[in-house]
Amino acid sequence: MSMFNRAKKFDLGCFVNIKTIRDHTKRVAFAAHEAERQALRYTIRNTTLPQRTRAIAQLQLSQMHCYTRPTQIRNRCIMGGKERGVLRDFKMTRYNFRLQALAGNIPGVKKASW
Repeated sequence: MSMFNRAKKFDLGCFVNIKTIRDHTKRVAFAAHEAERQALRYTIRNTTLPQRTRAIAQLQLSQMHCYTRPTQIRNRCIMGGKERGVLRDFKMTRYNFRLQALAGNIPGVKKASW
């Protein structure tokens, strides 16, 4: 469980708030354990294996840390850390995107007029 010590491993100056740090920790944990999760899921679904082997794999999968699940990862704004209303292409909330676009800080984006 030493992988989940957040404050010691990261430079806190580059993150906005604790939720953003936690989300980054979840992404790192998911990437580290993704292959193991896929192998266990394949073992569970393989009907040619003995039932006991499949049950052991299912138990191991259920006992893995919750940060290793893909459903734990949320898209967050890189500027404010909010998780709702995030535009995927720019990784910003709608409000921050509008402010940055009007200021001319996003290349290739300008206010529409017709």
